[in-house]
Amino acid sequence: MSLPQARRFDWANLGVRVASATVLVPAVLGAVWFSDLPGLRWMFLVLVAVAVALLAIEWGAMTAPTAPVRVSTALTVAILAAAFLAYQSHMPLAWGAAALGAVAAALVARGVSERPTNAAFGVIYLAIPVVCLVWLRGMPEGRQWTILLFAVAWAADIAAFAVGSALKGPKLWPKFSPNKTWSGFIGGLVAAAATGATMAAFSAIVLSVPAGALIGLLGGLATMAGDLWESMLKRRFGVKDSGDLIPGHGGLLDRVDGLMFAVVVLAAARLINHWGWAH
Repeated sequence: MSLPQARRFDWANLGVRVASATVLVPAVLGAVWFSDLPGLRWMFLVLVAVAVALLAIEWGAMTAPTAPVRVSTALTVAILAAAFLAYQSHMPLAWGAAALGAVAAALVARGVSERPTNAAFGVIYLAIPVVCLVWLRGMPEGRQWTILLFAVAWAADIAAFAVGSALKGPKLWPKFSPNKTWSGFIGGLVAAAATGATMAAFSAIVLSVPAGALIGLLGGLATMAGDLWESMLKRRFGVKDSGDLIPGHGGLLDRVDGLMFAVVVLAAARLINHWGWAH
């Protein structure tokens, strides 16, 4: 007897996902790692700028179907202004630019008969993690902390997918995300905590192992919360994926939804660590 279609493991899709990750992961890590070198500081900012533009395009297409270009442009300008100010270490101005950008995007959306609240929320939703990411990378040990961020988020995501696919069991939140299970959720948390502890123990980052495990755990929890939040948003706007940019993954927003929440947690942890509380 064949398994029901919904329960089959899609090995073909897994292969496409792995192939996409094989291309994207080195590009992202390379931009993070080498942007400390003379003449290559632009790499990280270019990576952020390209990601912002793509995320804004996906948000505009998802939330403003009658005028996606104008709304996406408004989001891109607002978020890039905040990111550039953060890159220049003008953090109060960066947050102010994000707030003003949200108002401006709302006015643009209203002018083209789209919902202004969706445009304003899009700016805030995307600008907060972008500014946190730029700030995190610009701090002392920024390279190590940014690598820690990606490692924790990717570990949580991969382990949740692998453990949930292997063990299945009760659904985590079937109303919004029918494929996620409690087994995957626990597996993701364990993997994220282990990754944080390992990075603290064996990398150059100045962080105690217990603190690394705690940061990994909280980062993993944020990663899965971001994934669930994105599922709710897509359900609200009536779309399956935010786009089709990345083969096997959907849109870029589908790929970084958990990372967007995790970077806020890691930025807060980095600030606490900077104050000397987690050594």
